[in-house]
Amino acid sequence: MSSDQGSMPATSRFVRPLLEFLFPASSEETIQFYHYLIRKAAHFFAYALLGLLAANALRFPGRSRRWPWFAFAIVLVVATADELNQSFSATRSGSPYDVLIDCLGGTSAVALVWLYIRKRASPVNTSPP
Repeated sequence: MSSDQGSMPATSRFVRPLLEFLFPASSEETIQFYHYLIRKAAHFFAYALLGLLAANALRFPGRSRRWPWFAFAIVLVVATADELNQSFSATRSGSPYDVLIDCLGGTSAVALVWLYIRKRASPVNTSPP
């Protein structure tokens, strides 16, 4: 989606009719704002998926305990490269804010995997009452 096909005008072809159907009485500004929020949520969730995949690939036993940092580094490099690529497109623009949203999504997923693993690995409290 970092090509011209992921631009605001291109995504308007399918997002806008859906928003107009769901919110028929909304003003133009409201529709545009919802479209903006959907696009930013797509950034967050796409990079959360990347973070989940990176964490899953790096967290196996015998590997470094620093796998969350490596997973985050993968997310950061891909997000930065994606925004840099978009800055060369006529219909797109690269934004450091989008990199931040991407990293938040990826970090959230990596943190959830890390918490899940820690919870599973912690000993169960079996002391008598």
